[in-house]
Amino acid sequence: MVDSLRNTPSTIGVLHPGQMGVTFAAALVSAGHRVCWASEGRSTDTLNRAKMADLHDTETLHSLCSNCRFIFSICPPDQATRVAQQVVDNGFDGTYIDCNAISPSSARRVATILTQAGGTCIDGGIIGPPAVHRDTTRLYLSGESAAEVAALFEPTVVDAKVIGTDTGAASALKMAYAGWTKGSMALLMTQFALARQ
Repeated sequence: MVDSLRNTPSTIGVLHPGQMGVTFAAALVSAGHRVCWASEGRSTDTLNRAKMADLHDTETLHSLCSNCRFIFSICPPDQATRVAQQVVDNGFDGTYIDCNAISPSSARRVATILTQAGGTCIDGGIIGPPAVHRDTTRLYLSGESAAEVAALFEPTVVDAKVIGTDTGAASALKMAYAGWTKGSMALLMTQFALARQ
C-alpha cells in the first residue's frame, strides 16, 4: 500500500519516464526529492528505466495524483491535453508542469483544465537532449509559481530558467527556437544542394 506523501513538499510525480522524462526524474532524485511514477499500462522498457533511476512506483495514476504535490508531464505532444485531463480526473489539484512541445494556445488549454479543477499549471519548454550532462539541457518555465518549480532542480544537470508569469511563454520560446533551428537547417541544405548543382 502506498504511504501518504502529500504533505512532503519534495514528492514529485513524472509522467512518463521515457528517454527524456527519466533523465528529468533522475535529476530530481539527485537533488534529494522523492520522485514517483505509475507503472500501470507502461512498457517493460519504461519499468526498467524507472528502476535504474530509483523512482518510487505508485502503480496507478490515481495513487500518483493523490500522493504528489508536483507532477511533470513529459509525453508526446499530441497526448498533452489528454494526459492533463486524466490527471484532473484522478483528483490532482497540485502544481502541474507541462513540459511538452506544444503551441502556446495548447499550453493555455492545459492550464485551463488544471485551474478549473483547483490546481496550478506551469508551462515548460525543454531545449536540448536528455539531461545527462551539465550545460546541455535547459528547461524554460513560465507561470505564477514558476520560480518554485525551478528551485526543485537546484543543483542538478537541468538548467531551469523562469522567463515570465504568462502561461504559454515557455511554449512560445520552444516553438520559436524549433522554427529557427529547423529553418536554418533547411536553408543550409538548400544552399548545399545549389552548390552541388
